[in-house]
Amino acid sequence: MPLWDQLGALGLVAEEFRTERQSVDVSTQFTRVTTTVVLSGSGHEGRGEDVTYTAEDHDWFPDPEPPGATTLGNFSAELDGLTLFQAEPKMAASVDYRRWALESAALDLALRQSGLSLGAALGLEYRPVHFVVSTRGDAFAWLAAAPQLELKLDPENEWDRPFMERLAATGRVRVLDLKAYYTGTAVDVVPDPDLYRSVVELFPDVVIEDASLDGACGDALRGHEQRLSFDAPIHSAVDVRALAVQPGWMNIKPSRFGRIARLLECIEHCDAHGIRLYGGGQFELGVGRRHIQVLASLFYPDGPNDVAPSEYNEGDPRPGLPQSPLPSPSGIRF
Repeated sequence: MPLWDQLGALGLVAEEFRTERQSVDVSTQFTRVTTTVVLSGSGHEGRGEDVTYTAEDHDWFPDPEPPGATTLGNFSAELDGLTLFQAEPKMAASVDYRRWALESAALDLALRQSGLSLGAALGLEYRPVHFVVSTRGDAFAWLAAAPQLELKLDPENEWDRPFMERLAATGRVRVLDLKAYYTGTAVDVVPDPDLYRSVVELFPDVVIEDASLDGACGDALRGHEQRLSFDAPIHSAVDVRALAVQPGWMNIKPSRFGRIARLLECIEHCDAHGIRLYGGGQFELGVGRRHIQVLASLFYPDGPNDVAPSEYNEGDPRPGLPQSPLPSPSGIRF
């Protein structure tokens, strides 16, 4: 039975709806804001996190009428008619982020009301979660503080060959994210075939994420398709099928899918076609971080998961941070 059919049939009693706003000052230029959706009914609460990046898009939030007794599948279907933003959000992806907050809160509530964990509802076993640390800071400082860390890094066109050779020599880099599908953001990287050739040559075992397949950049990657992974363009299994290549990997960020059904369909599609998976995060401030860790535990625990505990976002490199793998989250509802 498809995974969504198993979850969609869960009973759900949603009687009250509210939101909670979280924020943290990342720098003088950026305050991270997220909103937690809280659904409650029959003495239980379910929570989901809206990871929309633009702070002002959190100033207005829908206030839907709770449906009462229903099913998770019917709740999801009814969201199709809900206005998620008062005006067009700054980023188109925010529509999926908000939808995911509502759906994940409903899933959490349905599981609690049923007395089930997500693993039990799907007949799957929780396993310890391998994770990497994603940083745009000083990778060598992180490794000095904790030499066993593994890293996910974002190469920049300013990286010269000696610097890349030093990084490669650490043996701790697992994913290099080339950011070719971001436009108008602070993390855009213009595709550069020289950078791509250096990545392929100097990091022969590293997963290469979100690389451009066009022109000389695509030429540099030819023959290395099984090392490729995609993230930003992927919102459904349809997007995976539309790729110009069949990659060896896929970065699964649940909030990008919006709907639980689309997330599970994509996981099943990748599993059926031999595409290995790992999880990704969206700088969650609340329950959303636990959600991505639980999903990683069930579906892709051994991948280079970018789901490190939130402590890694809360300061400079330092000893004493949680190390990989994370313990199995058995007993956690969602």
